[in-house]
Amino acid sequence: MFDNSSILVTGGTGSFGHTFIPMLLERYNPKRVIIFSRDEMKQWEMAKKFDGDSRVRFFIGDVRDRERLYRALDGVDYVVHAAATKIVPTAEYNPFECVKTNINGAMNLIDACIDKGVKRVVALSTDKASSPINLYGATKLASDKLFVSGNSYAASHNTRFAVVRYGNVMGSRGSVIPFFMSIKDKGVLPITDERMTRFMISLEEGVELVWHAFEDMEGGEIYVKKIPSMKVTDLGRVVAPDAKQEVVGIRPGEKLHEQMIGAEDSHYTYEYPEHFKILPAIHNWSADANRIKDGKKVAEGFVYSSDTNDEWMSEEALQAWIDANREKIGSI
Repeated sequence: MFDNSSILVTGGTGSFGHTFIPMLLERYNPKRVIIFSRDEMKQWEMAKKFDGDSRVRFFIGDVRDRERLYRALDGVDYVVHAAATKIVPTAEYNPFECVKTNINGAMNLIDACIDKGVKRVVALSTDKASSPINLYGATKLASDKLFVSGNSYAASHNTRFAVVRYGNVMGSRGSVIPFFMSIKDKGVLPITDERMTRFMISLEEGVELVWHAFEDMEGGEIYVKKIPSMKVTDLGRVVAPDAKQEVVGIRPGEKLHEQMIGAEDSHYTYEYPEHFKILPAIHNWSADANRIKDGKKVAEGFVYSSDTNDEWMSEEALQAWIDANREKIGSI
């Protein structure tokens, strides 16, 4: 699909981009891969990794800047939208800025992609967009709705939009594993709640889900990968077996468990061997055979949550993953 094509990644200097770009270049032979982001230093550092590869381009810009997006998308075939204000406490204390990036930025990108003739767009979402309790989750739910409806908004244009949703990315910068690793020598790990659970997905699995979405989408689908769960206390025991765990309480906007599909979505959700797919409620698209394909309708009231998950990651499996990925944990 991506051979001899032009692909743009918004927020491309983040954790997803650092994994997506090398995997894309290894598996396919794109004409251009454009990293669109607003941090020149991150672009400078990332460019060193692709020195000499003329396919990789860097474009300074912000999704808040509609005109800059129009310029960047000239001749682009596919877009992955990874740009977002993501840190929950940051969003709680800077709500206007979060809305400008996550909602206004989504609107700018949808308009620009339609007008510039982009073929397909996949937007990255989060478990926090399902039954949101914090501003970040609320803005991402709004963003998801915008990208789903973008298929109707495109009218006679050929641009199609879909969304992928996943939970805690293992080892990504700012996530719990590198955080625990950075403080384990202090002898105490802060645990917000002993009952807390999280979904566990690698960045490579996230990239594979994005590729599947590009190949499978008709427009408006939300893809949710089946992934294991883990208790945060078990995770802490693997990272720092000798450290004491101290309960400190849930932070503002933090959930006890991650949820990726809520009961209200079950009416439109179908199950597949490796993922779920939430189909659009609008235009009766949830009954469209081309979108359903070989999916099996989930039971009414079905919820996909990290505490009631059928699959759990063992401490041994997490330790094996840490041993295999130790050098890059927390670096991207």
